[in-house]
Amino acid sequence: MPEFSDEADVTHAAKRDLRVALLAHRRSLFATARAEAAARVQAELTALVRRLRPARMSGYVPVGSEPGGSDLPEVLRAALPPAAELLLPVLRDDLDLDWAAYTGAESLHAAGRGLREPTGPRLGRSAVAAAELVIVPALAVDHRGRRLGRGGGSYDRALARVPGSALTVALLHDGELLEAVPAQPHDRPVRAVITPTGGLRTLPRTALV
Repeated sequence: MPEFSDEADVTHAAKRDLRVALLAHRRSLFATARAEAAARVQAELTALVRRLRPARMSGYVPVGSEPGGSDLPEVLRAALPPAAELLLPVLRDDLDLDWAAYTGAESLHAAGRGLREPTGPRLGRSAVAAAELVIVPALAVDHRGRRLGRGGGSYDRALARVPGSALTVALLHDGELLEAVPAQPHDRPVRAVITPTGGLRTLPRTALV
């Protein structure tokens, strides 16, 4: 199907409108509600990490109203086995993701787009391919695992490098696991979501069409 087909334009517009609505809802959440949601998501993630005991996993630093709380990397590092490695993303100029190890809150610095990124050596775009557990941001996910991001395509490219054996988990607020999310062929699904009320939920491994 041509990239600029009418159907592709409709899907792009549907994604844009859904992003606007979801971001507005997130901004409307009270600070106390966000803090309670973050604590529940962190507890669920801690239990998952301790159960899986990955040698390498990836996470990110939530910003603004994103689920998980800004201290999420420290929570994940505390749950990992002593020799395990936690990777965090570093946004490249081309919007792809490089990766660096998280070694503590002092290793983070402010980057563009309101992000906080690790300052350590860059490990390359393919570093995430060795992660056994991959935690990703999302605005919404549907029951087939289709994920709606912010539109830059960064995590779709990163998820394309993750093997099928890895567990990919998106963090959501309640109400963001939807019946359907508009998707295009380049969109990459996730295998599970965590919500504050529903906890960890695995999703069918269905190919996108």
